[in-house]
Amino acid sequence: MIKKCAIGLLALTLLSSCVTRRLYNELDANFQSILDENEQLANDLATLNSSMSDLELAKKQLAQQLKDLQQERQNLNAEIATAQQRLKELQNSYTNLEKHSEESLQAEAARLAQSQAELDLKSQRVQELEGILAANDKQMKALRDNLSQALNAFEGRGLTIEQKNGKVYVSMENKLLFKSGSWAVNDEGREAVVELAKVLAINPDISVLIEGHTDNDKVLGNLGDGVQNNWDLSTKRALAIVSILSENTAIDKKNLTAAGRSEYAPLMSNTSTEGKAKNRRIEVILTPNLDKINEMLNQL
Repeated sequence: MIKKCAIGLLALTLLSSCVTRRLYNELDANFQSILDENEQLANDLATLNSSMSDLELAKKQLAQQLKDLQQERQNLNAEIATAQQRLKELQNSYTNLEKHSEESLQAEAARLAQSQAELDLKSQRVQELEGILAANDKQMKALRDNLSQALNAFEGRGLTIEQKNGKVYVSMENKLLFKSGSWAVNDEGREAVVELAKVLAINPDISVLIEGHTDNDKVLGNLGDGVQNNWDLSTKRALAIVSILSENTAIDKKNLTAAGRSEYAPLMSNTSTEGKAKNRRIEVILTPNLDKINEMLNQL
């Protein structure tokens, strides 16, 4: 529309020869102003179109944000519902716990009291047991000292006395007791066993195990009474010691036990003459009465 007006004016100007130069200049200036205004309007239109695109993009972004917020709200509503259900369950649990708490506390207190009583009883029994063990240890020490005094003349001649593991061990080598291949006790050995019996007679609560031991030399032929191997020989030698101890009527025979160990519990290697001599022996193992200790252990 503006362009048409401009063209009309220009044509009119050219056709009218009577138009003055001044009027021409005014019309030209107006035309130029209209052209500038038209260019400005075109620029404004381009700016508006660009702004429209930006607004459309912003609109899409806002729509996506709205969708995300709606999803987040939905998730939060679900979490709130779950939390409310959990709260309800906890409230029910608390109600039940509160209802039974007094009974539970009373039962627990009773259980703890019973446990404490049992612990106190066991502690008392442990103390009693420790007292018995201490008394037994003292008794065995006194027994060892009495044996050392009574058998002092034989120590260093194949007789040793040792206290270990709560027991007293009296070991007598065969050179003190028997001739080679024999189970008959010689006079010196009998004297030692008789002195041993005197000490045992004043300790009636002591269990006495007499073990016979040999080296690994095989028995050749028969040694009399059908002895054919080291089992027989070690057993007969143990029985010979029991026989002498039994002559003391003050010894309770039920406390005596004889055992043959043959060659299977050596003190030293049988590869040397000295080792074999140490292995050929009688061991008298003295043990305190453990019945009371076993009874208390069963009660713990």
